[in-house]
Amino acid sequence: MVLFKRKPVRFLPAAEIEDENAEVWHIPQTGEVFTSYDSYLDRMDFYKQRRFNDQITGHSGLTFFEALKSELAGGKEVEASFPEALKGPILRKVQFQTVSRLDNLVDQIYDEFKHDYYPGEEVTVTMKGGDRAHGLVRDKTTFGPRALPDGSHSLPTTRYLVDLKDSEEETIVTDEHICRDRGIFTKAMLRSFIKKTVTRDAWNGAPWLVKHDYASQYHIDTRVPPHLRYDTKVMERKQLQAQKRAHIYHETNGHDLTSALQSGPVRLPELKPAPKSKAKPGQHGSGSKGLKWPLNMPVHGGNPFSSSSDCGTQTPVQREPTPPPPPPPPPKYPIEDLQLEPRDDRKRPPLKFLCRNPPAKVENDDAIQDDFSDKINMESIGPLLETWDTLNVYCEVFKLDSFTFDDYVEALCVASEKVPIQLIDEIHCSVLKILVDSEADGGKVRISLPEVDEEHSEEEEEEEEDASALPTPEPEIKLGRRATRSSLAKAEAERLAAEAAAAEKESEEETKHRAEQLLEDYDWIEHLRKRDFVNGGWERILVGLLHQLSENERQHDVCEELLHLLVPAGVDATQETVKQRYAQLDVNQRVKVLQIICMLTTETKAMRGYMEDCSETMTTYRKERIEWQRQRKQAIEDLRQLNEQKKILLPDNMPPSPPKEEDGDVKMAEPDDSIMSREADGEETEDDPATRKRRRPLTAKQRKQEEEQALKKEKEKAAKITKTSKPPAQSKQFTKLLKDIQKKEDIIKKCEDEIAVIENDLREADCPRTRVLGKDRFWNRYYWFERNGMPYGGLPDSSTASADYANGLIWVQGPDELEREGYIDLPADLQEEYKAKFDMTVPERKAMEESNTSVFNAHQWGYISEPEHVDELIKWLDPRGFNELKLRKELLAFKEKIAKHMQSRKTYLSAEEENDKKEETQKRMSTRIRDKSPDTSNYRSLQWENTTALEELGHLHSDPPPPPRSRKQTRKREAVNDAPTPAPAAKTRRR
Repeated sequence: MVLFKRKPVRFLPAAEIEDENAEVWHIPQTGEVFTSYDSYLDRMDFYKQRRFNDQITGHSGLTFFEALKSELAGGKEVEASFPEALKGPILRKVQFQTVSRLDNLVDQIYDEFKHDYYPGEEVTVTMKGGDRAHGLVRDKTTFGPRALPDGSHSLPTTRYLVDLKDSEEETIVTDEHICRDRGIFTKAMLRSFIKKTVTRDAWNGAPWLVKHDYASQYHIDTRVPPHLRYDTKVMERKQLQAQKRAHIYHETNGHDLTSALQSGPVRLPELKPAPKSKAKPGQHGSGSKGLKWPLNMPVHGGNPFSSSSDCGTQTPVQREPTPPPPPPPPPKYPIEDLQLEPRDDRKRPPLKFLCRNPPAKVENDDAIQDDFSDKINMESIGPLLETWDTLNVYCEVFKLDSFTFDDYVEALCVASEKVPIQLIDEIHCSVLKILVDSEADGGKVRISLPEVDEEHSEEEEEEEEDASALPTPEPEIKLGRRATRSSLAKAEAERLAAEAAAAEKESEEETKHRAEQLLEDYDWIEHLRKRDFVNGGWERILVGLLHQLSENERQHDVCEELLHLLVPAGVDATQETVKQRYAQLDVNQRVKVLQIICMLTTETKAMRGYMEDCSETMTTYRKERIEWQRQRKQAIEDLRQLNEQKKILLPDNMPPSPPKEEDGDVKMAEPDDSIMSREADGEETEDDPATRKRRRPLTAKQRKQEEEQALKKEKEKAAKITKTSKPPAQSKQFTKLLKDIQKKEDIIKKCEDEIAVIENDLREADCPRTRVLGKDRFWNRYYWFERNGMPYGGLPDSSTASADYANGLIWVQGPDELEREGYIDLPADLQEEYKAKFDMTVPERKAMEESNTSVFNAHQWGYISEPEHVDELIKWLDPRGFNELKLRKELLAFKEKIAKHMQSRKTYLSAEEENDKKEETQKRMSTRIRDKSPDTSNYRSLQWENTTALEELGHLHSDPPPPPRSRKQTRKREAVNDAPTPAPAAKTRRR
């Protein structure tokens, strides 16, 4: 079914028509009938919005009728391609499943049926000798687990009876020797089949239900179990909420909840509105909200049975004034961006423009802008970015080294016959190779080309030649019975008009391009198969391609324009002429050619196969990421438990407090004093003869005893220190705990590193479409082309990898036509309403907040190149708006990468500027080279070299493949090159 905002489109109920003769309007695709033309138009406007999705194929951005047509076609394709034998078992398995996400359901079903086969399936059987044979499953027998002698159970086994097609024999095999052919049962097919045959309600916990047509066809029970019904879920939810409210009520009112539960089910308090009665003078507040006193009781505490006269003597109470209504609640953010109040203190950083006709005049300090902006039209910026992004995202398909956007623009601007640039030749030749296979690969044309009616054109040429050879007869004037002057004048006027038309046609034919003369006896497809690119070969092939594409109405005008430039009428139609004319094209015309041929590559098998491989790789990466995230989650939980154990053991394992400085000084001083006293005593015994006479000299035995005592004391001190510093008895357990905590932290870090690597791999493999960073309040789109599909700095082994950036800019595209009309250029009444609210119109606010550097439509582009401007842009964005909340989040996620590669771009360009200045200085100092032609070696794009083609093909795309070597020459060279040395070309291939 067709989806709108991820929900099935609900058709309007049938209208009640009382008068059968009344005029009605009918929509045949939906069966809806309308009694008024306005309601019919409103419904058709709704259906013609490009906001519908095809549920089966997943295509989005379609009208309802396009989505319905696509869904019917996709449904027929699914019905035809999905194995008939698997439909019934899979639908029985899916019925009443409660897995919420379709992706998880597909994975679950696919894993279960991947190695399970059913009667009627075509399979491939691996025979005993290793040979493979095709067959048809006739019967399937499943055996349960068997009890083994050791008490364990074996795995269940399944045996299949298969009819072999070639030998017409039957064989019995297990699931180990049977498999399906590749592409018969895939996740994509299973997902489309489930989308077509199964539905699910939009409430939490809803089961998947097989549609009634398929349920009756495959005899599947459609009675929903009671526990899966919506009303059961609602009753459970209501009971749970009632129990919570009762619990809160009893807690707040002090009732004994346990006694209430024992006495019976909890009954909610009965709330009744206060009686609506007019208050009498003596009964103030009787009808007021929140009544707390009985109606017959005085407010000031009197007897309720006293007379009314007593009540009348009481002082009347003044009625309090009605409180003002509460202020409206603050808006719940986020809201629409333009509904936030303007702020003149913050402005978006100014944009720069890479063109000669910018929408606003700005001063650019960008080197590339100063050099080439006067050659580029604003209309060419979008195709420039589109072609550069295509060539770099799919550089592995084209076998091209990646290159920076600045080098690409420079190459397109400066390439000429005098300045040949390898980048231009390699781009054209590599893209043309994708369109047609080489002779060695079969020479198949991989794109759909319009047919050229050669016979018709030849007949027209022959007729024109015959007509030109014969003299042109004057038209005969058929005179009636009564010829008048007026009839003769009318016939003469018709003759003159015919002559003028013929002359105009002849002049048009004279100004026509000469592509047909260039392509006479030249089959461009055959030359493309042979890879005949040298000496103007690829330029001539390109003319043949453009000439054939001009038969297509959508591409006729642009192809004719380019053909007029490449093979004009007044120039000889030769291959050398075409080569010279192409070298004279400006950057805007070259971009048109590249855009045409790059768009053709999207139809090719190589491009689609690469995208499918990337899609499968991304699926594998996502599964790996889920596994690493699961391990990280488990490690975090284990770490939390270990930290709780650490808190318990920490008081008993606190490290000893460090000794105070005073105690430390005393301890350190004691042995020094003893040593000093000993040294002093020794000096006295040696130097003072009186002292030596008074003391008895020590014998050798006494000296030995003293040394042993001193050594014993030192050991006791060391043991005492060791005893005091020895950790408590639990320290081993605590040490082990600390080691376990460190291990878990290492595991968490490893998981996070792996997840980061997988996230980057996912980003690089995401190649089908360019991801936009987001939109701002004025619906401008922001692109950072390194966001997906390529490495941040280009291929690391590219010849210009030292630049360390790919595009290095944030590009800003203006709003499309619908967004501009719906949000910016509002009708006059809505502009006045907006001005009454914010004191300015939306265009005035746009001019004020965008620093007068605005882009106004989707064909206009500006860019931000300074790292500090990225911070200013983030500050300018208001996270209270829908658009800018998402854009700000993306910018914050990639802020560091964006700033880094912006700085790398500035460094790369400034280094080239410094080299240019040095060369200019040297030229001024030397007078001998003033009259020479300017040196072209300072162009950055000349440093690029297609090392990828050299490594994979052995030659450049624009060069012919090397001829095959004879066996004798090969043997001679092998004999000469016994000790191989690195080739000199290898030194220049990597920088």
